[in-house]
Amino acid sequence: MNKSLLSIVMLFLVSIAAYPGYTGAETLSLLTWKGYAPKVLVDKFETETGIRVNVTYTNNEEMIAKLRATRGAGFDLAQPSQDRISSVQKKYRIYQAMDIRKIDTAQIIPSMLASVKKNTSVGGEFHAVPFCWGTSGLVVNRKIAPDALDYSDLLNDKYTGRISYRLKRPTLIGLAFAMGKDPFSLYNDTDAYKALMEEVGQAMIAAKPLVKNYWTNGDALLQSMRSGEVHLAMAWDNGGWKLHAENPDIDFVAPKSGALGWIDTFALPAKAKNIDAAYQWINFMLRPQNAATFTNLERAPTASAGANQHMDAVVRANFDRSFPQAVIDNIKWYPPVPSKLEGIEGMILDKVKASR
Repeated sequence: MNKSLLSIVMLFLVSIAAYPGYTGAETLSLLTWKGYAPKVLVDKFETETGIRVNVTYTNNEEMIAKLRATRGAGFDLAQPSQDRISSVQKKYRIYQAMDIRKIDTAQIIPSMLASVKKNTSVGGEFHAVPFCWGTSGLVVNRKIAPDALDYSDLLNDKYTGRISYRLKRPTLIGLAFAMGKDPFSLYNDTDAYKALMEEVGQAMIAAKPLVKNYWTNGDALLQSMRSGEVHLAMAWDNGGWKLHAENPDIDFVAPKSGALGWIDTFALPAKAKNIDAAYQWINFMLRPQNAATFTNLERAPTASAGANQHMDAVVRANFDRSFPQAVIDNIKWYPPVPSKLEGIEGMILDKVKASR
């Protein structure tokens, strides 16, 4: 290379390095939920691998919209819920199949891996592996409402003016199970599913005078339970555990008819560029010590086998107290949602909201 050309190349490299967005480092673009990429773990991963992690926070609906808009481009790894993958993949092809050879499956709880592989399968290939899970059920002030045992108590006039829940599909699903029905078994029968949701909706309308409020903000719900304004709510397990740490009378209760369980996953967008970095992040986050760090921070259990051994004692006590084996065996895991059902649920919830 002559001196003139060398000077040009050097000047070009210097100018790129001076550009504010340039790092010179390999980058992983992660599309995930708030809290799923704690700074302490991002820093540890970057130190171990030299790969920079760019995190974009989102939720299921926005995740689908972003990936649909780009046809699966712009991100190397996403974290959709397992029930929001197969139907979306069939319609929009925004994900690519996982390569099991690149995943340290020994780190993953076998039953949970099998469930996610089954529920995210399209065309004979699976499109995700599990990361973390959790449940929704009841958060109860046991001192005041010791007999609240199931979702049906959200319709119990014994707790008039002290009840709170969201006007969202989990409430419809939970109440259906409490009525002795299995809504998941009707996913392929639209007419039967609609009839069941109508039945649940009418029960909610009849019990509307009992409700203090329909909560939309989790922090606001927790505050209303701290103050004694609400005695019984449908909410997530980690919210109940947070309150229990402040007041032992309040705790998460798995409903008699079964807590509703969700699993959030790792999935590769269709046009991911840095696939190797994505697999490195998956294996890193499912390493038991790292998974326990996540759980200690977020109070959400992971699919990592052996993570329990590294959890803080208080966090582990929450799981031992709320999830004995019989309760785990009774969890109703959300299966993939046929898109047409969400329209039915939305219509029912709108009727409940508009009723007087």
